[in-house]
Amino acid sequence: MKRSILLALIPTIFTLSFGAAPALADNGPDLVFRKSVDFKLLTPNDKLATYAIDDPIIDGVACYYTAHEKGGVAGMFGVAEQSSEVSLACRQYGPIKFKEKFGQGDTAFSERRSLLFKRMHIVRGCDSKRNVLVYMVYSDKLVDGSPESSTSTVAIQPWTGQNDVPQCGEFLNR
Repeated sequence: MKRSILLALIPTIFTLSFGAAPALADNGPDLVFRKSVDFKLLTPNDKLATYAIDDPIIDGVACYYTAHEKGGVAGMFGVAEQSSEVSLACRQYGPIKFKEKFGQGDTAFSERRSLLFKRMHIVRGCDSKRNVLVYMVYSDKLVDGSPESSTSTVAIQPWTGQNDVPQCGEFLNR
């Protein structure tokens, strides 16, 4: 009897300890909306969720990504491995201001996509010839990565009241 209760609590303990949902810290993603895509009778539906993140070191740039969130029993308990397919779109929404230097491929945002072994990363780069910020999203696994990826660019444009357009190449660590 006690053993069956303990076994029933294991998914809850894992969910509380290692939940696979995005961490919603101060710099975490903002949920824009969710849309159900697959009906499940007694458990949560599969959904597509769109999130927004601000680049932590570049003011005036936001990235939006849409990811699949599995429902069902595993999704209900937060132990489902989420798919690697994630779409990405980044935009300038205000004057660009670089807070610090960065390297090509530095991580702008990262979150877990499974209990222990898979992460999604949004990384940033600079095409200094064209003064364009380049963002790429991909997933990795402990054993082998995923070829699934998406890329978005932000051409740095002058903004109202901004006299000089910053050059991303001047903020690259070389």
